[in-house]
Amino acid sequence: MIEVEVFGASLAPEAPSAEEICRLCSRVAASRGIREAHVAIEFVDVPQIVRLNTQHRGKSAPTDVLSFPIDGVEPISGDPTAAPVPADHSLASEGLRGAGGREPMRELGDVVICPRHTADVREAIVHGMLHLLGMDHEHDHGEMLALQRELLAGAHE
Repeated sequence: MIEVEVFGASLAPEAPSAEEICRLCSRVAASRGIREAHVAIEFVDVPQIVRLNTQHRGKSAPTDVLSFPIDGVEPISGDPTAAPVPADHSLASEGLRGAGGREPMRELGDVVICPRHTADVREAIVHGMLHLLGMDHEHDHGEMLALQRELLAGAHE
């Protein structure tokens, strides 16, 4: 199960319901082989996204979505399309447990979305989740954006 916490929903009245956000996050995680994890989705205003973008990317401008991974992931055997595996299990939150309490639940991280600079909140959620799971459209020859389109198309079926 993918546990999703949503913050700042009042800033995104056009956002999908909490249940749909959870389904989207679960669909993305499953596409990368992740079944048990925790993620936070936060909607922020323009000044906050500018502060975060400046601080973390050196770009003093608003953006639609930022991702802040916590547990690292690496593609299996260098294949960017393969399901990721944790880079360091020791980073997992000790208080979160997977099914039956056997293994720590992975803490994927945070996806921060600025609704005022987002054309499609669902797309921003999927995009941010893919970044949390180790994908990078700036270096992967189109694989991330192709998977993003596939996941969004499948979410409407």
